[in-house]
Amino acid sequence: MRFLLIGAVRRCFGLVSICLVFSSIQQPELHAVVSSVTAFCIESHPAKCIILAARIDGSKSDEYERFEKGLMQYGCAHYRRRCRIRAPCCNEIFDCRHCHNESKNSIKIDTARRHELPRHELQQVICSLCGTEQEVQQTCISCGVCMGKYFCEVCKLFDDDVSKEQYHCHVCGICRIGGRENFFHCSKCGCCYSKVLKNSHACVEGAMHHDCPICFEYLFESRNDVSVLPCGHTIHEKCLKEMKEHCQFACPLCSKSVCDMSKAWERLDAELATLSNSFDDKMVRILCNDCGAVSEVQFHLIAHKCHNCKSYNTRQI
Repeated sequence: MRFLLIGAVRRCFGLVSICLVFSSIQQPELHAVVSSVTAFCIESHPAKCIILAARIDGSKSDEYERFEKGLMQYGCAHYRRRCRIRAPCCNEIFDCRHCHNESKNSIKIDTARRHELPRHELQQVICSLCGTEQEVQQTCISCGVCMGKYFCEVCKLFDDDVSKEQYHCHVCGICRIGGRENFFHCSKCGCCYSKVLKNSHACVEGAMHHDCPICFEYLFESRNDVSVLPCGHTIHEKCLKEMKEHCQFACPLCSKSVCDMSKAWERLDAELATLSNSFDDKMVRILCNDCGAVSEVQFHLIAHKCHNCKSYNTRQI
């Protein structure tokens, strides 16, 4: 039993809260196990460790029922949670930080009054079940309900939908979703990336710490999926898809191809071979956007091909 529980705690590193569910265990053993797991968590991880609940043999004690009351029944479009927040910047109540930012930082608001709520500055929350306003904490001081199964004391984040596999990255300084075991933190890019990209992505200093080049939303804190291009620059997946739908296949920042264009270049080779060129004697210098090579080629009205990598993603210089 001890080894199974310790394994569960290891999977939760980065989470500030851990929920333990026991079956077929006696009361004296329960106290020993909880004490052991708590000590292990605190010793092995710098974040504060909170044991949410202990449920024995499936029994529905009053305390457990009160703890789970209203689960997934409250919240907003961004989070399922059982509390609302009081924004310290404007002293107004919102369902979450994103609801505040959508209301107070939209184009409908006068530019002088626009502002956002930094997640770490949140101080007060209001229980959705009993309405008690209190300092940020996971369990309501009045009715005892858990205001969020996932709770990060650093980011002041509450969320009942733990299927997102939230975790807190201490290097990023914020919570991420997708499971800690599926991501790694790239110190040069300054963000957590999928392990699929660990040995294949091109590092760009602070790649995620800028706005999307299409929609201008700040990528580092974006809730929308982000793609890492072959050149290392980042962009929203949705924005990248829209680019391709409009036949735009070059990075908006550096002009390198965003995907494998070899088949397209072969088709262009075949098409240009059938066209006559009235500028056979005119030579121009071109710079390849893909490989960076400089070539001298025959001028053509349609496109110029790089001698080095055979790409048509070139510009005249």
